[in-house]
This record gives sequence, structure tokens and C-alpha cells, in this order.
Amino acid sequence: MPDRRDVRATYERIGEHFATTREYAWPEVESFVESVAALQGSRAGVGLDLGCGNCRHAEVLAPHVDRVVGIDASRRLLDSGRDRAIDRGFVDRLALVQADASTLALVDGCVDLAVYVATLHHLPTRTDRLASLDELARVLAPGGRALVSAWSTAHDRFEEASPDDEVGFDTTVDWTLPGGEVVERFYHIYAPAEFEADLEASGLSIADSEISSGNCYATVEPDEKREVT
Repeated sequence: MPDRRDVRATYERIGEHFATTREYAWPEVESFVESVAALQGSRAGVGLDLGCGNCRHAEVLAPHVDRVVGIDASRRLLDSGRDRAIDRGFVDRLALVQADASTLALVDGCVDLAVYVATLHHLPTRTDRLASLDELARVLAPGGRALVSAWSTAHDRFEEASPDDEVGFDTTVDWTLPGGEVVERFYHIYAPAEFEADLEASGLSIADSEISSGNCYATVEPDEKREVT
């Protein structure tokens, strides 16, 4: 079982190549940001791209907020995100922070709009994953919303798994670097019921959920009935 340092080391190793393969934002993220921005009716103060990688989703957030905070454990990915922001003209609204998703160096209630996609499933233990969801709940402002996603047992890659199972499983997925070197990446593959159960066990409240393109998605907001410590 890897720890969070191992996960960070993996992305430091593959980050430069990985970033070149992640050009386009996910349509689910674009739809979420547009719908929440229309609902809020005005530019939000702070957006958060948690597990930002090369900032393809920070770019989607940027037109709708005064400032985007991009957080990632990998310095190489943050460097690629800064390069993208310079090239695409949103670097003046971007602040990049190297940090662990389960310990965010942000004050309580400062984020109005957030995306946390394709990252939760890389945290190696349930304790880590719940801590990161609690941290997201802590930094979301009252009325703030976030989109959370993770790979699901409903994905075509995992045909041997049943999406009706209540518990997912741990696995590794190979990444092949130019030249042929293969690097294993840790994933926790969520069963849909397990994904919702973890969200409900955190300081978040589920506003909507779906499975799309083999991923679990949930639109969440801070649960006002729970105090996150």
C-alpha cells in the first residue's frame, strides 16, 4: 500500500508527460461551472481547483471568479499549470499552491466555487480520502458548491467489477513514458454506493449525483448541520 508521499513521487516522475496528454477540460466540469455560475448570478470571489494538474479546469473557473487557487501535490504539474495560465492569459487570476489534498492551507469558508476531479481516487486510504472531503467542506463558503469525481466500478476498464457492489477496490493503472518506461499509479476504484457513503460521512451534503463516462460525480455543498474540525 503506497502512502501519500509515494503518490506525489509518482506524479513528479510522470508529471511533465502527463500534462501534455490533458489538453481539454471535461464536459462535466464545464457544465457544472456554467450552471453554478448562472445560479449564483455574479462573479464569485474565490474558485478552487483541487488536484489541479496542468490547470485545464482552473482555466474553466477563471472567467467566473476573481481568483483561482490551484492546489496539487506535484511541483511538475504545478509548473505545467503556470505555463498554461501564461499561454492562455489567466495567470493574473491564478494562485498555485503545492499541498496535500487532505491538508489545505486555506482559511475556513473562503471558497465559493470548486472542482475536485480525478484526484480523490489517488489518495491511498479511506482516512486520507475522508480527510480531504472534510477539508473541502471546511474551506467552502456558505452557499458554495463543488464538483467531486472519482473513477467508478462502472468504468469499462473494470468489467469484472459490478457497479452494484457497495465497496470498491484498490488497484494500479500503468502509465507509459516516452521511451517505454512503465510507472504504476495507485487508484481506489469507487463503487457508486461507497462514493456517496464517503461523501455523506464527511462534512459535505450531496445536492446531485450521477455516473458519467465511468466516473462517479457529485455536486456538493457544506453540510450546515455538521461542524468540521
